[in-house]
Amino acid sequence: MSRKQITFWLVFIGMLVLDQWVKAWIRGALPQHGSFGGRPFPGVFELTLIYNEGIAFGMLKGAGPLLAPIAVLIAAGATWYSIRHPKESWWTHIAMGLLASGALGNLYDRVVNHQVTDMFWFRLINFPVFNVADSCITVATGLLILGWWGEAAKQKTPEANAVDTESVTP
Repeated sequence: MSRKQITFWLVFIGMLVLDQWVKAWIRGALPQHGSFGGRPFPGVFELTLIYNEGIAFGMLKGAGPLLAPIAVLIAAGATWYSIRHPKESWWTHIAMGLLASGALGNLYDRVVNHQVTDMFWFRLINFPVFNVADSCITVATGLLILGWWGEAAKQKTPEANAVDTESVTP
């Protein structure tokens, strides 16, 4: 197993544990829709407890369990990719670990609690309340997009497109 693959497993397991710990902590600390009096940053970023029975941003309320196979496929695909591509960049292995942990973190909530626990609220812009697993998925997506964009930019450089004149016969 490569060091990059070990990084995948550390990110995957570490973030999954962190997600479930934060969710358990907030469920024990607050009643539903409860808040820590606007803490830590009143009017800007607050901790509040809500439950989401749908998918991202509360869409498709009640459909979360129907999408469980997709979460399993995402986590399995990310794991498979990391295992099968040990020479990919560090960022790719980190992104795959984040993606797998985010998918399984929310899946666990849906299966065990029949709803997803959310607690982070950017009140300043009234952004939908989210959790650690959601953050993992978002950051993973951003890392993958930046990585693919960077690879595409490398392929368009003049050096990459230069013709090897010695191998061309007149």
